Amino acid sequence: MADNSESLKKSGTSNTIRLADHFARSENFKSLFSDGMTLVEESANFLDGPGREAAKELPRTASVLYAAESMRLTTRLMQLASWLLLQRAVGEGEMTHDQVIEEKKKVKIDQLKSDIFGPGWDDVPFEFRELVRRSMVLQKRVKMLDGEIYKTDTAEPVIAENPVNEQQNLLAAVFGTSNK
Repeated sequence: MADNSESLKKSGTSNTIRLADHFARSENFKSLFSDGMTLVEESANFLDGPGREAAKELPRTASVLYAAESMRLTTRLMQLASWLLLQRAVGEGEMTHDQVIEEKKKVKIDQLKSDIFGPGWDDVPFEFRELVRRSMVLQKRVKMLDGEIYKTDTAEPVIAENPVNEQQNLLAAVFGTSNK
């Protein structure tokens, strides 16, 4: 075991990247990658087609919520897709350990929360709500895997957003006023 550990040090690799490499070549990863990229494609197709048409019919509050959540959904999925593509690059040997760690710093898989309990949520199309739900499930799964693979703290405290401020911002957006 000491020889293996010593050879890892000499080769400039670590157990962390080895686990990432192993995972990225697994059937579980291939399934996760496929699910994630399918969700990205389904979301883009919905937002560019039926979602765009449905948004025109929404009440004002739901319309503002839909617009904000659409941006969050798109951003969340792009971050998750970046993480998935990074893992695939690890599995295919396209990136070094240092490159992976550096690029992974740019990927924010836990930044965007959705306001699924906000006013107007029940008025947005069911298919959109389902896409948001699925993206949040994928985000939770990727965050857990990232913590396991790279030994990051997945139990970091979540700073609660101020729900009153969020509601004031939503009202300000609806009525076109400033919340300052």
